[in-house]
Amino acid sequence: MAEPGGRVNRTVRKLLALLGPLLLVLLGGAVFEGTATAAAPPAGQATRYTMTAFTNSSESNLYVYDSPDATGFTLQKGPAYTPPSGLIRDPSIFKHTDGYYYLTYTTDWTGNTIGFARSADRVNWTFLYNYTIPISGLTRTWAPEWFIDTDGSVNVVVSLTAASTATHFTAYKITATNAALTTWSAPTQLSGIGPNYIDTFIVKVGSTYHAFTKNETTKYIEYATASSLTGPYTLRKTGDWAGFGDWVEGPALVQLDNGGWRIYYDGYRAGKYWYSDSYDNFATWSAPTEVPGLSGFIRHATVLKETVPGGVTLPANASRSLRSVNYPDRYAVVRTDSLGYIDPVGTSSSTAVKQSATFTVVPGLADANCYSFRDSSGRYLRHWDFRVRFDSSNGTETFKKDATYCARPGSASGSVRLESYNYPGRYIRHYDYALRVDPYQNTDTFRADSSFTVVSPWA
Repeated sequence: MAEPGGRVNRTVRKLLALLGPLLLVLLGGAVFEGTATAAAPPAGQATRYTMTAFTNSSESNLYVYDSPDATGFTLQKGPAYTPPSGLIRDPSIFKHTDGYYYLTYTTDWTGNTIGFARSADRVNWTFLYNYTIPISGLTRTWAPEWFIDTDGSVNVVVSLTAASTATHFTAYKITATNAALTTWSAPTQLSGIGPNYIDTFIVKVGSTYHAFTKNETTKYIEYATASSLTGPYTLRKTGDWAGFGDWVEGPALVQLDNGGWRIYYDGYRAGKYWYSDSYDNFATWSAPTEVPGLSGFIRHATVLKETVPGGVTLPANASRSLRSVNYPDRYAVVRTDSLGYIDPVGTSSSTAVKQSATFTVVPGLADANCYSFRDSSGRYLRHWDFRVRFDSSNGTETFKKDATYCARPGSASGSVRLESYNYPGRYIRHYDYALRVDPYQNTDTFRADSSFTVVSPWA
């Protein structure tokens, strides 16, 4: 089969999109609502993904990262918070209606408490309190995760056990009974999840609750659905159904700007940290990819998505040229073979060469808050088998997505990186002067290779 961006894979994805719901019915699975709509923020705003994690080097210190694309994360502060005592395993973050960010976390290997902390800026945290789960005989209280329901209720889903060893966990939820998040409802078990399931993470799409939870016996992340937060949940997928592998835990999901869902999870036995994406209502997932720069260091992270002021804005419906940041005498061009390169362009260059380095920046064909680039003959810059080329639009959704790129901050002041709309985490970059759409790499070379300065047009 071709690589993930190739023609064969695109055909498979189309068939899965069409047949997925029918196959789920035939296999006894759920038919859920379509993925909730999503779009890149408008000009003047940007998406920010904040990750909170503990690390292989410390279970008592919180590290905070953020990212414009959910792939390349930058350390904001580490350690950013150390509780007065105990641990800060499994930190989960959300932003409350009061404007503050809140953490909940595992306080110790044994016991019956979870911890809470608060921050105004995501990086400087204040301890609030440890909360005792009011169930007699608890021996372990692990992996609390925030879940904010569509009715506005603030919930924590937590894994509990009264066993003498770390087994037979069951998922429960508690619900805040005041806006200050200092009083909580009695714990309610999530029917259908357990016994012996841990690290339960829930997202809601339409009216359906989707739970991703670790089977502590098999060490796989499994998948269940329900029409109520407390269940009953029905397990839909078990074993290695998604290709995540075994000995994995700590699933955490976030929705991307293009509507897809990204799951992060901890491959704790291999000492790696992974992500994978789904575009068909969680039926299939992309091949696991290590989180660049953080795999092998972070543990059990959660990621909060926000829209914030800022971002990169390009001049829409204007002619511009794209100058390479690390080869400033070279510009993105389309050659006579219709493929993209970076070539030398200067005042003495021919009219044809100058024209090949000039593009009209237009609103993205798949998302008007991103961008597409059209050459003088009306063809669009798009990727095909991850190679940049220029083709005439055929009007299909696949073409529109292939030809749409979202602007992210580049490696130099005033520069931009162009992220593939339908393959988040892949950027236009030059390699041996050829333009490709390659996965983000946590290196200065990649960041420079994928950065361009938008300048006045050559033609």
